[in-house]
Amino acid sequence: MPEIAAKMGIGPHLLEPYGYDVAKIRLDAIDELADRPKAKYVVVSAITPTPLGEGKTTTTVGLGQALSYIGKHATVAIRQPSMGPTFGIKGGAAGGGYSQVVPMERLNLHLTGDTHAITAAHNLLAAMIDNQIHHHEALVDRDSVTWRRVLDVSDRVLRNVIVGLGTREDGVIRATGFDITAASEVMTVLALTTSLRDMRQRLGRIVIGNTTHGKPITAEDIFAAGAMTVILRDAIKPNLMQTLENTPVLVHAGPFGHIATGNSSVIADLIGIHCGEFLVTEAGFAADMGAERFFNIKCRVSGLIPDAAVVVATVRALKVHSGRFKVVAGKALPPEMVKENPDDVWAGADNLRKQVENMRIHGVTPVVAINAFPTDHPSEQAAIREIAEEIGVRSAVCTNFADGGRGATDLAEAVAEAAAEPSTFRFLYPLEATLREKIETIATKVYGADGVDYYPPAAEQLDSFERNGFGKLCVCIAKTHLSISSDPKLKGAPKGWRLPVREVRASVGAGFVYPICGDMRTMPGLPSQPNAIRIDIDDRGEIVGLS
Repeated sequence: MPEIAAKMGIGPHLLEPYGYDVAKIRLDAIDELADRPKAKYVVVSAITPTPLGEGKTTTTVGLGQALSYIGKHATVAIRQPSMGPTFGIKGGAAGGGYSQVVPMERLNLHLTGDTHAITAAHNLLAAMIDNQIHHHEALVDRDSVTWRRVLDVSDRVLRNVIVGLGTREDGVIRATGFDITAASEVMTVLALTTSLRDMRQRLGRIVIGNTTHGKPITAEDIFAAGAMTVILRDAIKPNLMQTLENTPVLVHAGPFGHIATGNSSVIADLIGIHCGEFLVTEAGFAADMGAERFFNIKCRVSGLIPDAAVVVATVRALKVHSGRFKVVAGKALPPEMVKENPDDVWAGADNLRKQVENMRIHGVTPVVAINAFPTDHPSEQAAIREIAEEIGVRSAVCTNFADGGRGATDLAEAVAEAAAEPSTFRFLYPLEATLREKIETIATKVYGADGVDYYPPAAEQLDSFERNGFGKLCVCIAKTHLSISSDPKLKGAPKGWRLPVREVRASVGAGFVYPICGDMRTMPGLPSQPNAIRIDIDDRGEIVGLS
């Protein structure tokens, strides 16, 4: 790891080794590197994906490798995977093929224990809330408590539980539930914090419910934030790993992409931005979700300005957006989908056009990365390039899964050209706008909705947030990732629809409110044939079946 850190200009005095293949970087690096020139800042997003995923992490890793391949000093920054999807449907998130972060087993499992620390800090707050209710019921309105418990396992039976059953000494009976750790506000706090002091303040601002007088009550009010910070004292330091081609990779935080930012940490970027010529980071899901939050939430916190953006597109996803095919996670592509038909690609082109537009409205130059699959036909990849040319953006076919960095050099050259252009980056909305104005701006400009419909509970919640001083927070809209709209069945770039907001919640510590549009599962369930059944240890003690 000292050799990998040396490529970034980071000395061994700033490293804390975790074995020989992973290290943490001390926060002192932020100030020590601050006087160095800033790297070009590149965000990788995508068109609306299928349930199978379109290889965004693989492209992110491959681009980092390819930039190194063409002689540029690059660093990659990605999220830490959740073990829920790792053992469930999706599998790990280390990239794939020859564009992979290694050791992938450590990345996809415990790594340095950051996720476990977040689980412990979150559940400590939950325990202290119930302790307050047990001993001082006059303080916390138990029916108003919104803070649930978390676990880094997909376990549907824990979504809704009753606690406090037993004797009086076992606590007060009330309904609650579990979310997956990636959905914890503590995870998002870790992702958006800029320092240990900032994290301490953010944790203190977490709103857990109301007092018996109807006023918001925080983690600070019940004296939990200090102990939570102590638990997270090491987790705040980003993890250093590498690709198969020895490109440095910063791995830190893994906030849920449906209800949170879906981006890796600000702290990792504050370090990586001074460690070479390019910093390549990934934003969860498509440009309407992860990239929009990257621009309007993460960049607002970090103060960093993106120089270019990559939109990952695949033949299969564009065929799905034609409306003629359906893909289900965990199943093979339907035979008719792998037949050569560029017309199906053109029929789904509206999604690519809209996601490119979603980059441009933020003043960022996009490049289309065509992630190649064995089922693609050259004519279909050529169709995507024609679409990109039609809308005036650079494009490149990427074969880095099979060929490593060499297979994405055309993308690297295109990104380098795009990043050299003057930046005109701008936020989509000012913080001074009302919460409704922010929601409606995202809905109409990014999603293409005709407007927003607020259910009565959502309208009341927004009014309450404004009264309680939360109106200047950012907005992070929770919706499906399988459509630009709020309806996963609508493909392409839907028109003539309105965004339904049925509920609004506040992540005050993280710094945003999140309107809920649709049925959001914050605790996934396992499929009938989860990945866990294929994972084991062989006779040599090596992990097998993990992907």
